[in-house]
Amino acid sequence: MVRHVYDFCEGRRDMADLLGGKGANLAEMTRLGLPVPPGFTVTTDACRAFLGSGAEPEGMSDEVSRHLSALEASAGRRLGQQDDPLLVSVRSGARFSMPGMMETVLDIGLNDESVVGLAKTSGSDRFAWDSYRRLVQMFGSTVMGVDVARFEEALTRLKEACEVPDDLHLDANDLAGLVETYKQLILDETGQAFPQSPAEQLRLAILAVFRSWNGERARLYRRREHIPDDLGTAVTVQRMVYGNLGADSGSGVAFTRDPATGRPGLYGDYLANAQGEDVVAGIRNTVPLTELEHIDPRSYRQLCDHMATLERHYRDLCDIEFTIERGTLWMLQTRVGKRTAEAAFAIAAELVEEGLITSEEALARVSGEGLARLMFPRFDTDALGEPLAHGLPASPGAAVGAAVFDSAEAVRRARTGEKVVLVRQETTPDDLPGMVAAEAVLTSRGGKTSHAAVVARGMGKVCVCGAEDLAVNTETRRFATPDGTVVQEGTVISVDGSAGAVYAGAVPLVASAAMRYLETGEQSDGVIAAVARALEQADSVRRLEVRANADTPEDARRARRFGAQGIGLCRTEHMFLGERRKLVEEMILAHTDADRDRTLAALLPLQRQDFTDILAAMDGLPVTIRLLDPPLHEFLPDRTDLAVRVAATQARGEQPDPHDAELLEAVNRMHEENPMLGLRGVRLGLVVPGLVAMQVRAVAEAVVARMRAGGSPQAEIMVPLVGAVEELRIERTEVERALAEVSEESGVPVRCPVGTMIELPRAALTARRIAEEAEFFSFGTNDLTQTTWGFSRDDVEAAFFSAYLDKGVFPASPFETIDPDGVGRLVRIAVDEGRATRPGLKIGVCGEHGGDPDSVHFFHSVGLDYVSCSPFRVPVARLEAGRAALPSAKGSDSR
Repeated sequence: MVRHVYDFCEGRRDMADLLGGKGANLAEMTRLGLPVPPGFTVTTDACRAFLGSGAEPEGMSDEVSRHLSALEASAGRRLGQQDDPLLVSVRSGARFSMPGMMETVLDIGLNDESVVGLAKTSGSDRFAWDSYRRLVQMFGSTVMGVDVARFEEALTRLKEACEVPDDLHLDANDLAGLVETYKQLILDETGQAFPQSPAEQLRLAILAVFRSWNGERARLYRRREHIPDDLGTAVTVQRMVYGNLGADSGSGVAFTRDPATGRPGLYGDYLANAQGEDVVAGIRNTVPLTELEHIDPRSYRQLCDHMATLERHYRDLCDIEFTIERGTLWMLQTRVGKRTAEAAFAIAAELVEEGLITSEEALARVSGEGLARLMFPRFDTDALGEPLAHGLPASPGAAVGAAVFDSAEAVRRARTGEKVVLVRQETTPDDLPGMVAAEAVLTSRGGKTSHAAVVARGMGKVCVCGAEDLAVNTETRRFATPDGTVVQEGTVISVDGSAGAVYAGAVPLVASAAMRYLETGEQSDGVIAAVARALEQADSVRRLEVRANADTPEDARRARRFGAQGIGLCRTEHMFLGERRKLVEEMILAHTDADRDRTLAALLPLQRQDFTDILAAMDGLPVTIRLLDPPLHEFLPDRTDLAVRVAATQARGEQPDPHDAELLEAVNRMHEENPMLGLRGVRLGLVVPGLVAMQVRAVAEAVVARMRAGGSPQAEIMVPLVGAVEELRIERTEVERALAEVSEESGVPVRCPVGTMIELPRAALTARRIAEEAEFFSFGTNDLTQTTWGFSRDDVEAAFFSAYLDKGVFPASPFETIDPDGVGRLVRIAVDEGRATRPGLKIGVCGEHGGDPDSVHFFHSVGLDYVSCSPFRVPVARLEAGRAALPSAKGSDSR
């Protein structure tokens, strides 16, 4: 029989798939002997079974009852008994941390009778009724579906009627009346009464947490963080301990290191006379954790000891939730903490120095995505004026955008392309869509462990929390500063998440320290030194080479500084733009072979110099030069503009400019309904005489020039858009003829490998034959994705990709991250079949997928030799190629 429930003492840290992260870590802390309130966990298997069938899995209810009985026996109290009742919390706990995205219900077991017993046992009527009103509110919204705003409105009305600033000033009678208001609200909204049966409360709460796995905000968070939808959540049921019993009680969240910077030490927030939900909700401003040393020295020392134990045991930054109940410390949760990119690199390096982890483990704990964030620009400190306000630097970085005051407005404006900053008093899980859409988050309440801070750090969003000087009014959509400055919605502000400051207007940006290191080698601080060590470790273990897509000497030199091992894609069409476009026009309009040859002869020295300069910048490293790929009409003026110009001239009774008329005739002749699938790539070489020979001669003569200058040029020639081996065979013959001619004329042997781009499904499916003629393959994954999916990227991304992502048709845009099941399968086929014909066939990828972290892991797994991407993504690809080679990454295509 399948087990659905495990006691904390039966679980372990490595059972997170079954018990969820929270349940597994509670079990681990129990095994370590830390003071954990006892409880049990209902498994993710049970959740999946419930979500699949809509009914509790067989036997689950009986198992819950048995474990509850054991919990009652150990506590010497029954759930919800009238005198000294046992109360429990019901919390979600997924395999991967999803802070605030699913449901929690506290104080299960309270009813109209047990609340009296709790008041008597605790000695505090106010505490008992405060706990009861929390239960009714949480249960009403989470389990019974009442809008939480209705409860907040009732609480606000009560505070106004009692003329008190917050709920701490409400007495027991006030709260008892609020309970009745809440219960009536539930009955009016749902037609059902708040259940008085503690067992029914527990059963319904567990099922509600299961259902919350498929809640809107949980689904959105999973899509944003690429968490699979089929994992389900576990549910932990735990004996309640209370931080809201008075001044000698409280709750807090602690980190063993600063999650924003990585600096060692105790970091976190504490709130006296409060439950844990009050801390993370940010509804009351907390005090720094260090203040606990003065408030409760004994609990503080115990907490420090427990934190040290957990960091040594987990060998990582730990995020801890705790409660102090009348001077007794209880550990409620631990997990490996979310951190910023800066902190990730710094912590990994420090743990290596401390001997807690190896260099390879450190590499596994950082990411290319994090490195990319560090490369983003920062504010120019010389241009900073006086800040509008200061808050806590909750998640670093620099962001500029229009201030907006609710999630829906943030989403609406972001969809139009406007950059926005979400400004709130505090965020709730319902604000997640706006946080995803915004460039930054700014709150006037809450600390570094508030919902806004934790979620923003996890998403890599800039965040400043607890800017207490700001009077945020979401109804009037503005905030005010103490000096009277008012910022209306739509006003541009700048948020510095590293310094915790907010500025009016758009502050100019400058290169980050990480970018300066990549450009110059300057290691300005410990974080950058940690980045350098991570890249060195990645380079020492990676199998994949990393090349760059570069079309100019400047790009080539930058790519080399960033660590590129060659150029995987040099696009020759970019060399035909600007003033040279006129020569291409002349070639297209040529009426005779002699006219065309004359134009090609004029282009030859220009191309030769381009290639010479690029080969010099990449001396000694391979440079893969793609022959002309786009359709020729792209080098001609716009068809509509030409037609309007000619028609306007004719309407004036004048003769059109002969050149314009000739161009229009050429454009009309070459017009294609779908140019992406028309006369381009290898097809151009086969039908435009002399074009291939000119380009290959330019490459060969550049190679000769570099060799005569003492260089070591490594040019490779790539034929694009091949769909049949016959195309490549014909074109390769012309390529080799041109190479031989230059070798004979110069007396310098020129050897350039000839390969092809695999960017059509037919090419992938016939790779066994194409490899007979190709000395290397390079996957053009952009076109391969377009032709496999039947997407025209320029048309579909804006048209329906956001809807496809929302509906889960695909987890990420297939143009950003390789589609492993479709496009990826074609890649596998081509790799296997190509090497079956030509063992040792060099194979790479030259689309921007080559710089996408998940895609790099896929390309490593299928056996590619190199990835190539834009120069600025080279460091990211280097890091991820190293991570892909780690033993822990084996067996995974893309994660």
